[in-house]
Amino acid sequence: MAEETNEQEVKPTAEPKADAKPAAKAKKEKPPKLEDKPFNEFIQEHYLPTLKEAMAKAGIENADLTFVQQEVPIKGASSNQPCWQVVGKWQNGDRQKYSKGNRQFNIYFPDEDISGQKAFSSSTYGHAPSTIESFMIDEKRVNLELLVMYTIQRLNAQKWLTRN
Repeated sequence: MAEETNEQEVKPTAEPKADAKPAAKAKKEKPPKLEDKPFNEFIQEHYLPTLKEAMAKAGIENADLTFVQQEVPIKGASSNQPCWQVVGKWQNGDRQKYSKGNRQFNIYFPDEDISGQKAFSSSTYGHAPSTIESFMIDEKRVNLELLVMYTIQRLNAQKWLTRN
């Protein structure tokens, strides 16, 4: 009987089940999202170059895009404290005589945060803008692609990119 017991112990082990999970692989650390970078760095290193490229694709190749902290250039603005702004200027068509560029838009970031409040204004022929409008107010999550898309969409709404 002892021999029979030894034979049972020598039996090969059962094959592992097919649905058994392999050991978990070490997780790779994801680089931080662009939108999580500091505000100034995100705007200067990512938003402005991507916006300039998108504007060129839309037919505006001579745009001058700057990122400045200045007062809102609208007369009667209630709280005219300096805020961060993306300012875009360019000449359009044969009206090169205007020294300030004949089309300009401003995107305002009073909260210094791309997810915070944003506003938009536009003007032509070197005049100061007369109105300020909310910009991207319904977006819960703002990323680079959305910010660029909404800017191009807003410029198109001014009839500055295509004629309707």
